[in-house]
Amino acid sequence: MMIKRNIIFFAALLFSASIWAQPLNRVTGPIMIEVAEEQMELGDVYNALEWYEKGYKEERDPEVAYTIAKLQYEIRDYAKAEKWYERVVTRTYRKSKNPYLPEARFNYARALKMNGKYPEAIAEFNAFIGESDDDAMKAKAQNEIAGAEMVNGMEERKDLFVEHAGKNVNSKSSEYSPIAVGTEVMYFTSIKSDEVVEVSRSGEAHLARAYSAAKQGDGWSEPVELNQNINRPGFHVGNISASPDGQTLYFTRQKLSGNNLAESKLFMSNKVDGEWGPANELNGVNGDYISKQPVVGELYGGEVIFFVSNRPGGFGGFDVYYATNKGEGIFGEPVNLGNTINTASDDETPYYVDGKLYFSSEGHPGMGGFDIFSSEWNGSSWSAPENMGKGFNSSLDDLYFTIDEKGANGFLTSNRPNKDFKSLKGKTCCNDIYTVTIPEIVLDLAATTFSGGKALTGAKVALFEIVDGAKSVVDDKTNGNGNDFAFPLRADRAYEVIASKPGYQDAIASFNTVGKVTSESIAKKLNLMFIPPPPPPPPPPVKDEYEEIVTNQPIVLENIFYDFDDDKILIEAEQDLNTILELMGRYPDMVIELSSHTDARGNDSYNQKLSQRRANSAKNWLVAKGVSDPRIKAVGYGEAQIRNHCSNGVKCEDDEHRFNRRTEFKIISGPTSISIKKKRLKKK
Repeated sequence: MMIKRNIIFFAALLFSASIWAQPLNRVTGPIMIEVAEEQMELGDVYNALEWYEKGYKEERDPEVAYTIAKLQYEIRDYAKAEKWYERVVTRTYRKSKNPYLPEARFNYARALKMNGKYPEAIAEFNAFIGESDDDAMKAKAQNEIAGAEMVNGMEERKDLFVEHAGKNVNSKSSEYSPIAVGTEVMYFTSIKSDEVVEVSRSGEAHLARAYSAAKQGDGWSEPVELNQNINRPGFHVGNISASPDGQTLYFTRQKLSGNNLAESKLFMSNKVDGEWGPANELNGVNGDYISKQPVVGELYGGEVIFFVSNRPGGFGGFDVYYATNKGEGIFGEPVNLGNTINTASDDETPYYVDGKLYFSSEGHPGMGGFDIFSSEWNGSSWSAPENMGKGFNSSLDDLYFTIDEKGANGFLTSNRPNKDFKSLKGKTCCNDIYTVTIPEIVLDLAATTFSGGKALTGAKVALFEIVDGAKSVVDDKTNGNGNDFAFPLRADRAYEVIASKPGYQDAIASFNTVGKVTSESIAKKLNLMFIPPPPPPPPPPVKDEYEEIVTNQPIVLENIFYDFDDDKILIEAEQDLNTILELMGRYPDMVIELSSHTDARGNDSYNQKLSQRRANSAKNWLVAKGVSDPRIKAVGYGEAQIRNHCSNGVKCEDDEHRFNRRTEFKIISGPTSISIKKKRLKKK
């Protein structure tokens, strides 16, 4: 396990004595922050985060926001870390200079980079360089920029398959140090917990243990714990590796303080009668510092052990060392691999095969956090480390890379998101084991999309593998700028490829790689037929737009309402009054009754008088527009004709009362019927 970002996950909300002592309605922001700090002292980062976030909602303290951002980054929830750092960086407090810059900006830029937002990360790193006076940190920012810029020039290898090793060996928590023992067995270490572990219960049941799993078809069997000579009670077991002949295991026994690695020493065990014998501490490499991640290698013609340590005299953080194996568990003085390999940041998880050292580093320019690098030994020195590129690396943390002597099969661990497998907390908290396959025969699909003989951009192409008639998706890609799509293929497989785009008919092609013995690029042109949009629906049939209104039929003027206890004509009333005005002009002999109604609130007599005033207001509006006074009879009915349930003594909302405050008209002489557009006025 790693000293950084190797959280043991703790669950169930823990309430401290201080919060239990408070009534629920007095749990204030400062108390929540106090509880959070107590959980941090216990090493319980998750509960601390929960209380910090509750406290921040109460206090909006920028210092708490910064603490939350740092903790989210520590537990590798980079999406949340980005949001919290953005909050800290983009806001100023009390209209003064942001006191958390430039440090917060550097961390914000790193979170953006871990989330694969390279242009945004570069901009923030450049802003940090402009703000910072720390030359060492500015150099780190330049290094981060170099890694982000390097991604644009990287191409995915056509001969590389990096695939999740499956749920048998992977749990929702982290797995570490997968190593092949022979061709059919894998060893690795893990806590193997699918649920969050309470601090108070993180005992023997939640120690990291070494496991073995056997190859089983395309996957792995259920893992089995190694014996107690390896998995000693009271210790976490980590960083397991095997000698080339599979007869010796190297591993670490570790103890934690909270979530921090407090003790880690190197051990070895030899196989005796087919079982792993007693473990012995490696003599000469352990001390009062952390030693971890042992792996066998060869230098200067002799066997050595490569390992990682933070012992004094290094270049910063964790460095890679080697020590010569003198036999009988005794090793020579550890030697630092030098600044070609080691940086001021952490350099970890070494693996050696056939003159080449693989390791992960945060200090060399990379795609994300830890990237995997390789360096060759020429007999006297190491070559400049080379980033292994896309596939091996992601924007996140990629570690523990191993490969067999043929360069064909191996493993790595990564916290890259996987849509088919959930992690314990967030999408990127935990490392899973991935298998690495580099076939000798390179087969790939080169698909292109067309429509009507012209290149079609913006399509989506999905590749499916067919086994026993069952189809499963291998990968899918969208190309917004072009019409070409590349997919690596496996030998002796049947495939189907489907291209799709809205507005076009899917294009499908089937093919296989059965019997192919030489490398080949299989080209498939996928022609998507344009689907014309359906014709617009025909317009609805024209119906008679007018209806007849007869004498003495009350018509509600729907838009003529009044405010409570007021007789003023509201602006929205003019639509209906204009309709009446139009009718009075069209039928010059028509006489109408214009009636007004109130709601049930208030005194009955007062309401009758109020309604009369309202009717007069509507009549006066029409008279002012030129209608002869005798042609309009204004009548106030008060609350005598309530239209809903809101009668005297019934409690109603104002809108319900307003429904009763209305004006109506009806023909009382002149034409026996008139014609009016539908929906302009409403029959009662």
